[in-house]
Amino acid sequence: MSEVIYQPLTVEDFSAVIKLGNQVHGDGYLTDEKIRQWTSKGISSQNGEEVNTSFVAYLDGQLVGFRITFAANNWPIDKWCSPALWQVPAASCCYFKCNTVDENYRGLGIGKKLLQLAIEAAKKQGAKAGISHLWKQSPNNSAVNYFTRCGAQHVASHAGKWNEESKQGYNCILCGFDCQCEAAEMIIYFA
Repeated sequence: MSEVIYQPLTVEDFSAVIKLGNQVHGDGYLTDEKIRQWTSKGISSQNGEEVNTSFVAYLDGQLVGFRITFAANNWPIDKWCSPALWQVPAASCCYFKCNTVDENYRGLGIGKKLLQLAIEAAKKQGAKAGISHLWKQSPNNSAVNYFTRCGAQHVASHAGKWNEESKQGYNCILCGFDCQCEAAEMIIYFA
């Protein structure tokens, strides 16, 4: 097999990322507007250097995975977040928005490598930890299991986290336009 190429997510990747995101997560998960907003939330300047926390993975010219991460202090802490339980200041936490790997390429370490790259970039931006909401209804709860293997700790569970998005056009692959899937709020502390 060829080598997987990892690089920061740029505008040139948007159409492929939208296609893969909607294929894996359900129609309406990603749009042109969302990908532009989400990508910009991961970029900040540190010591005159632009640091991007979102990455893509290509194999033989085909997008096989991506991770979107928001920079610390550049994402909304909403009712689905439990900052009192994080053990680090909220302003020091980045947000792992999504990790997506084409089902034909899972088990090759692509998701783990994308996470490692995002963590290194977030640390350059000054983050001390990363928060995420994992899809507990993923097949065999694979999302939570994967994140746990990567060092994450469970903070809280939130039923109906994605319900509002489903009412605004996100078609959950399990629930349709009335998503009731549960989110596991998890944190990874950076060494």
